[in-house]
Order: sequence, then C-alpha cells, then structure tokens
Amino acid sequence: MNEKTVYVDNAATTAMSDAAVNAMMPYLKEVYGNPSSLHTSGQVAKEALDDARARIAARLNAEPGEIFFTSGGSEADNQAIRSAAANGLKRGKKHIVSTAFEHHAVLHTLKKLEREGFEVTYLDVHENGVIAPEEVKNALRDDTALVTVMFANNEIGTIQPIAEIGKLCRERKIVFHTDAVQAVGHVPIDVKAMNIDMLSLSAHKFHGAKGVGALYVRRGVPINTLIEGGAQERGRRAGTENLAGIAAMAAALDEACDGMAANAKKERALCDRLIDGLKKIPHSRLNGDREKRLPNIVNMCFEGIEGEGLLLLLDDKGICASSGSACTSGSLDPSHVLLALGLPHEVAHGSLRISLSEYNTESDVDAILDAVPKVVEYLRNMSPVWEALEKGEKKHLI
Repeated sequence: MNEKTVYVDNAATTAMSDAAVNAMMPYLKEVYGNPSSLHTSGQVAKEALDDARARIAARLNAEPGEIFFTSGGSEADNQAIRSAAANGLKRGKKHIVSTAFEHHAVLHTLKKLEREGFEVTYLDVHENGVIAPEEVKNALRDDTALVTVMFANNEIGTIQPIAEIGKLCRERKIVFHTDAVQAVGHVPIDVKAMNIDMLSLSAHKFHGAKGVGALYVRRGVPINTLIEGGAQERGRRAGTENLAGIAAMAAALDEACDGMAANAKKERALCDRLIDGLKKIPHSRLNGDREKRLPNIVNMCFEGIEGEGLLLLLDDKGICASSGSACTSGSLDPSHVLLALGLPHEVAHGSLRISLSEYNTESDVDAILDAVPKVVEYLRNMSPVWEALEKGEKKHLI
C-alpha cells in the first residue's frame, strides 16, 4: 500500500497493531508447542493460552471458562445460534427472534434453521437503524428459544439497546446472543450488566489477526460442538488452538480497550466532519441514527449513481472504502441492511461506507471530502437516470 493511500475500510478489516504483531511472534518461532501436549513446551504454550483467555474475559467482565476460541465471528455466530436452537428444540421451543439487518453469518444460519422447521421473527429496524426493546418484548413467545440481535451494525454502525433486550430475555429465561464483532474494542461491553448469554467477536476488527475470534458463553448456558475432533476448548471446539493468533488478539483487545475513550473521541470528530461535508452533496443522505452509532462508521447514499463505480473511482484516487459488508462485496445486489431501513433499490445502490480507525487523520478526511463530491458529480454527469431526475422525468427520492 503506497503512502498516498487513504484506508477507510476498517469495518472490513483493520491493520494489525504493533502490539498484536509483537505478541504473536514468540508463538511462531519460540513457544510453538501444542497446548494439549504434556511436555514442558506444551505446558508453556498452555500457560500462554490460559493467560490470553483470562485477559480477553476480563475485558468483557466474563470468566475465563466462559471464553471459547474460534476461527472468527462467523464460526462463533454459527455455534451460538445452532446450539441455542438445538437445545431449545429439546424443550419443544422452535421460535427465534432476530432483526432484518443482521450479518449474513447470522441470517444464513437462521434461514437454514427455517428450512429445518424453526420459525424466525425478523424485527423491523426502522429508518434510523435501531430496534425498540418493546418490539422485542412483543415478539417473545412461550416457544421462543433464542433472541439474536447484533450489538452494532457492520454497515451503518447503529448500536442496538442490548442491555434492555438482555433484561427482557433474562426475565423470560430465553437465551440472548449478540453478534458483537463490530463493537468489541470500540465501545464498552459488560456481559454481566447487559445480561448477555452468548457473544461473538473477531480479532481482525480491532487490529488483531485474521482467522481468530471467540465466543463468550455464560456459565450454565449449554453449547453444542460445531467442529468434531479433539478435546480442545473443553470439548466444545476441536482443533489445535491458534496460539499465535490468540495471543495477538489478547494484546490487541487490551490496547483497544485501554485507548477506547481517546480513540472514540478522535474518530467521532473525524466522522462528524465527514458527515457534515458529504451531506453538502445534493440529494445525499446519512444512513442510520447520527447519535446511536459507533464512533467510526459513516454510511451515505448518493442518488443517481452506482456504488460500484463510486468505489472504483475512489480507489483510483487512492481511497479504499466500501459500499457495505466485505462478505458480500462480490454481489451486485443492493445492501440488505439499507433495504431493511426502507430505502428503495435505486437509492440503496448508491451507497458508500467509510469506516475509520485511530490511525486515520484530518488529512485523510480532507482527501475524502475533496474526492467524493468530484466522483459523484462525474458519475451523475454520465448517468441517464440522473439526467431523467434533473429534467423532472423522474422524482427525486432523496
């Protein structure tokens, strides 16, 4: 990546921090024993594994025995949801409550469960991208086995009322899972105070390594094995633990939590500048509530253009952004998140997600605010749709 590149796709993945890289290296070259081995090298590795588990648990106000290491957020989501569904089924409970704009790791798992006979209620997230606790309460039934609601949306950044939802579920003895992949390391999370039963996280969203994550499971909540094999992770996740990645994750999470307040203040100020500047583009809109959001994500729509063209031209100017989730970047369909907000297809197609980290600067924002209006104008000048809108042959939707 050249020096002129402005990287603002941190919701897709972040650069590894120096702290994470330094924490990883000893377990690649020196302490490379298998934590399951009984010899000294293996036991030294196990001590490091236990230390990382305890540090990650502490950052969530969890117990070390409640943390299970995974390959990332998608695996954690799958294991949590399928476990809750299977255990609910044993008690005759086949109903699940979720939202219409979850990550596809959740939505695709729920769709598979629907094909297996489960019923899923998908709550409306409204134009502001926030669900109301009362709507969750009204959706709960005697046969509800699970509520799964993401902590913060990965495309528009809106934060959900997790503590209130958790309280409702705890009162009804319903398992509550939250996909917190986009939130961990960016906002404070206390699994006990928020009544969270299961929580998914992924290291590469907070400057750790790709391919490693964790699932928090509250003590007493049953969890089923997703990957069969050895007895690792207390028999709940087979496969030799990725110790180097786990050590890096613990270091990255420590650093992210220690710097959270300062990072959030910096990122929010930069995002406010971006929002105010980009809203000056005619027929543009901010997606999601401006206040109830992560400090580092801005999602805008610009009428009369295609997001793909916008991204390619911005990339040509050295700006790395996205139109939504990296997991669906190969799709030409509009974002399911934006459609869930009630946006029409033709507006949702023209989306831009800018996601910052503490490494971004004022000059990065200057570059974006200089480039985006020019690219939008260029694309609109070539667009027959925009021409029809400007001539009044079609009605503006923004």
